[in-house]
Amino acid sequence: MTLKPESFDLNIDRGIAEITLNRPERLNALTFEIYKELASTFVSLEIPEVRAIVITGKGRGFCSGGDVEGIIAQLFERGAEGLLEFTRVTGRLIQNIVEVRRPVIAAVNGVAVGAGAVIAAACDLRIASEGARFGYIFPRVGLSGADMGASYLLPKIVGRGRAAELLFFGDVIDAPTALSYGLVNRVVPESDVLPLARSWAAKLAAGPAFAHAMTKQMIESETGMSLSEAIEAEAQAQALCMAHGDFREAYEASKAKRKPKFSGAPESES
Repeated sequence: MTLKPESFDLNIDRGIAEITLNRPERLNALTFEIYKELASTFVSLEIPEVRAIVITGKGRGFCSGGDVEGIIAQLFERGAEGLLEFTRVTGRLIQNIVEVRRPVIAAVNGVAVGAGAVIAAACDLRIASEGARFGYIFPRVGLSGADMGASYLLPKIVGRGRAAELLFFGDVIDAPTALSYGLVNRVVPESDVLPLARSWAAKLAAGPAFAHAMTKQMIESETGMSLSEAIEAEAQAQALCMAHGDFREAYEASKAKRKPKFSGAPESES
């Protein structure tokens, strides 16, 4: 199955949806249209044919944020209501990445700044090229570092202190620094970024989709829970997984000494 967005490339094959931002001449800067279409696409990928998602950029950049002429220059023509409408649209994209019930892998092939850096942070896993750079550069243009959910996401990934440093100063950091901060999972040569992301996605797609969806939900929802609340939430989540057909399939496969064939259903089966 293949959906056909107009503002970027999307391919769905063997359970993996691969999104490629395709404005290499602008380092894959985002326009109003791309924001909206990306946000709706992540919702549309809640289908059985998709079990893992990869997002990357074409050319030298992952995503350089909002297009200076295509977005920023036009914002000066908007009043308060129009500005709020825009910031809510950008935030909706991040929310949809976080809430989609599939693991999302960012294959960061180059620069990821501004909105691009927040998109990467919203993904569940991040693989960066050796030449990748990350920057939450909003303060450089007179804006709050707390944009599109950055001040929610970053402390969960790198801790409050590192997050404050990145969001107050807006400094651009290189891939080794991002790795030392825990912002990325792996740093590899540029030629290996997308192959490794695809390999991880294939492994996830072959795994228990319902259990993976539950894992993602628990990682997100347990943030504000007490220990006792988290243990109870996980008890209920695991009981649901035990009632799912994949649990029995894993057991039967183990007995038969074969690889399990998990169902393609992230949603609960009746």
